[in-house]
Amino acid sequence: MLAANLDARAYLDRVCREIQRIDASQLETVADLIERSYHADRFVFVIGNGGSAANASHLCEDLNKCTLRDFESQKRLKVLSLTDNTAGIMAWANDEGYDRVFLEQLKTYASPGDLVLAISGSGNSPNILKAVEWANAHGLITVGITGFGGGKLKEIAHHNLHCPVDDMGTAESLHMVAFHWLIGDLYRRISGPAASA
Repeated sequence: MLAANLDARAYLDRVCREIQRIDASQLETVADLIERSYHADRFVFVIGNGGSAANASHLCEDLNKCTLRDFESQKRLKVLSLTDNTAGIMAWANDEGYDRVFLEQLKTYASPGDLVLAISGSGNSPNILKAVEWANAHGLITVGITGFGGGKLKEIAHHNLHCPVDDMGTAESLHMVAFHWLIGDLYRRISGPAASA
């Protein structure tokens, strides 16, 4: 745990350095993919465990609401966080195994051309990998959002947003920094330059 070995100033300075290591072109590609999904009326699914589940919920809420200017008549981005179906997750986990909790939801809701944003700090979460493998095999577009070395997710996802820091909490924080840029950029793209001004 990075923060356990640094005082507050040193920790904040380290996080700033780690932000500088994020590949901006990867982040811009994710924005492009979400915008394409919006225009094509495709679903965007977000998945993650633990802190990444909380980030998935947060990102989903922001994509759903904070990309809009006109709440009454503007076209909406179709986005679902599959971390939020608590009863469904528990049923699949209890009866068939936790490694199937996202895969089975994708089987229910997803169609070819939809987008999956898969968040895993380690890149090795079995339920994330199963979902991405299924999505790849069924014509969905996949993005791996990772920390550490990226794990297997970085290898199998079509696209990546990788934050190469060897600390889970910091990786999760960097993901949220990136996600908040995404929201602002997509607000500009979807609601127009006048809205962002």
